[in-house]
Amino acid sequence: MYAVLGANGRAGSETAHALIELRKPVRVVLRRPEQAEKWTKLGASVAISSIEDVPSLAAALSGASGAFLLSPPPVSGDPYKRADEIGSALAEAVRQSGLSKVVALSSVGAQHQTGTGVIATLNSLEKHLAEVAPSTTFLRPGYFVETWGEIAPAVIANGVLPSFLEPSQKIPMVSTIDVGRTAACLLSDEFSGKRIVELRGPQDWSANDVAAAFGRVLDRNVVTAFVPPGARAAVLAQEGVPAEVADALLGMYDGIANGRVEHEEGAQQRRGSVALARAVERIVRDVGEDASGLAT
Repeated sequence: MYAVLGANGRAGSETAHALIELRKPVRVVLRRPEQAEKWTKLGASVAISSIEDVPSLAAALSGASGAFLLSPPPVSGDPYKRADEIGSALAEAVRQSGLSKVVALSSVGAQHQTGTGVIATLNSLEKHLAEVAPSTTFLRPGYFVETWGEIAPAVIANGVLPSFLEPSQKIPMVSTIDVGRTAACLLSDEFSGKRIVELRGPQDWSANDVAAAFGRVLDRNVVTAFVPPGARAAVLAQEGVPAEVADALLGMYDGIANGRVEHEEGAQQRRGSVALARAVERIVRDVGEDASGLAT
């Protein structure tokens, strides 16, 4: 049986689905009981726990052959302090549970302690988890294609893709479908020791490539609108992002622009198979389904 944290988020959900498709027994660890029904219908067992509750999390991990662990994206407070607290709690829960295999979600660029904004929180996570299980894999994906889903309604409505990324800069990107499939394979394989696995899509993509993919899916012209660094804080503030979280997010985009969010020498490199157009097509479909649900 494999335990999966964050099953209602992007990467955790895809990992749980991939394991179920492989006919592996799965236990999803959820924060709230009302989230359980959709998973039990898929055949997964459910444990209710929060990351902060070490005894209950250790119980949720107990008996698992391996676990997919992650640190949730920051939403308030000091992201770096919060990451240190979560990393410490996860490590202690792994120790108490006797878990033998960990696959932890990290990010390309997590080898740097500074200069990468919010990605540096994953450097902290890796340090906490580095020695707690006999088999430890840090899965470092590139920028999630599905992150563009946050602005997809505006893209669909206006034909404009706002971007904090320089429009022509190709960077490691990957669909969360590939992240889930890779995590499931890493949990299932025989490995002892510590390794870093970097994951990119079939090729690196730019914001312009994403705009072109939206254009093909929508059958209309979509252009990229670059948001300069000086204007970004105001954009995030307008969206209600707290200042400390915004600073960390903006630091990530600075790190990407400066080339710090890149390959680490000695890390395994893998590429997924999900094409950019397929991932964008799913984003557009999900927006349509959400709109339909609101209409009814």
